[in-house]
Amino acid sequence: MSMNATAPAMKIIGLMSGTSADGIDAVLAEISETADNPRMRQIAFESVPWGQEEREAIMLLILGQGDTRTMSRAGFLLGDRFAEAALYVVEKSGFDIEDIDLVGSHGQTVWHEVEEDGTVQSTLQIGEAAVIAERTGLTTVADFRVADVAAGGQGAPLIPIFDRFFLRPKAGSTGCRAVQNIGGIGNVTFLPPEGHDGGILAFDTGPGNVLIDWAAGQATDGALQFDKDGGLAARGSCNDSLVEGWLAHPYFLQLPPKSTGRELFSLAMAKQYRQEAADAGLSNQDFVATVTELTAASIAESYRRFAPAPVADVVVCGGGARNPVLLERLQAQLTRRCRRQVAVVRYGELPGIPGDEESKEALGFALLAWLAIQGEAGNVPACTGASGERILGKIAPGRNLRRVLSKL
Repeated sequence: MSMNATAPAMKIIGLMSGTSADGIDAVLAEISETADNPRMRQIAFESVPWGQEEREAIMLLILGQGDTRTMSRAGFLLGDRFAEAALYVVEKSGFDIEDIDLVGSHGQTVWHEVEEDGTVQSTLQIGEAAVIAERTGLTTVADFRVADVAAGGQGAPLIPIFDRFFLRPKAGSTGCRAVQNIGGIGNVTFLPPEGHDGGILAFDTGPGNVLIDWAAGQATDGALQFDKDGGLAARGSCNDSLVEGWLAHPYFLQLPPKSTGRELFSLAMAKQYRQEAADAGLSNQDFVATVTELTAASIAESYRRFAPAPVADVVVCGGGARNPVLLERLQAQLTRRCRRQVAVVRYGELPGIPGDEESKEALGFALLAWLAIQGEAGNVPACTGASGERILGKIAPGRNLRRVLSKL
């Protein structure tokens, strides 16, 4: 990165809706200092569930069943809801909208097309940035993935730059730190200690909550959209032979950099796995326990295969960090596959870092917006496979654009 001058502090809203598609995470943060050494503090955070109309539109598009009119209308509808979430978090913060400089919105991924050789052909996130800018009056940076894909990268994961700034182990630490996000899809960033010559590696580990959520819905006739506190898995019994069979899927063997999504770990796959579980005599709760074990095992196995150095500790964030049974099984799988004890902690348990396990991803997109408006790169090519560093995001000018530019 090139910028060394200290930049004025900016208040930035970060917006994120992940592959679980359960709602919008909205964070208000203040970022200052330089692009080589940013300082960030979280001011406010809110999570806003999707309404039934929005969730149905998202799922329709993820399944590839929407026409161009459906896609277009959904982009504007979701843009409106992202704007509402931005206004809501500002209201709850006690600040006025005039105090805010930028919005960084990841949007909602509805398509991420990966070829068999791992090449990403296209990626699509919706939630129209111009609608957010119009409704809030704030200059909005969105659509972060496409610049990396255009440069030959996976377009994901995009949060390693946040991890590099705020989560690297101190100099002298032994081994690397794994920062594991468990959203709908799981992704990991391996961080060497400060001052270490080794580079950062990141990739999608496979399913996070996506199969667990579907299994929980099936087990409760739709009463639950996720396995709250791992209660269903705790009452079931895992079938280890099914887990080992599912781990033979080519994605788990593919070398990084790599990314995936609901296009691969899909409804069709969930139904196929459920049928295999039924043929093996598993109950609904057994199936929840078994796909929970699959998530834990796929994460631990990816560490065994691809970690650039022995993993010293694992920092977990995302919705999966709130599932104690999943964390317990991750700990057990790490012990088994790495053949030693590895500490597993929730992101919010670490001292001196911005936010917590729920807000971390949204904070990452606030950071990416801050970098983009200054003309600074936001991707980490070693993690995405892009041909070089790129400025990420498309800028939709808000009514405050001149004021924002005057700060640079």
